[in-house]
Amino acid sequence: MSSQAYTIWLTGLSGAGKSTLAQALSHRLEEQGIVHEVLDGDVVRTNLSSELGFSRKDRDTNVKRIGFVAGLLNRHGVPVITAAISPYREAREQVRAHIGRERFIEVYVKASLDTVIARDVKGFYEKALLGEVEAFTGINDPYEAPINPQLTVDTDLESVDESLERIWNHLATRGLVVTSREAVTIR
Repeated sequence: MSSQAYTIWLTGLSGAGKSTLAQALSHRLEEQGIVHEVLDGDVVRTNLSSELGFSRKDRDTNVKRIGFVAGLLNRHGVPVITAAISPYREAREQVRAHIGRERFIEVYVKASLDTVIARDVKGFYEKALLGEVEAFTGINDPYEAPINPQLTVDTDLESVDESLERIWNHLATRGLVVTSREAVTIR
């Protein structure tokens, strides 16, 4: 297993399942004794970017701040899981370049608009559809899906556990984690 630090960048619409998958993956890493950090877009925005609005420039600034922190942690040997809408390809590509292509693992957490609207317990999508919220990603502001992510998980079709297994297996094929079978053998 490699000791290389990496950043798993979960990107997708609000309600696609990014934070849920980040927490599930974090739990799995903890079970294997892998020290890591989770950078959730909402938490980072509240603590490091509270002065920012939701213009394209402000969203890009927030994404770049998350990328800066992830890169810093990676340089000190800490794997990072990010869960951030990060709606614009150009900003994600800038973060990829900052972190390093070999360390940046883009995972597109795909879900249909119908699915994310159904999951929206706070009613943000409904408000955006009614015109009460401006610049809401996926409704009246674009989400630019990754063109060539390292992995796509479709939460319309996959359970959290199925998506988690696909992410974990991708990491295992890169030598970044061990599979459950390997973990039993090592012990």
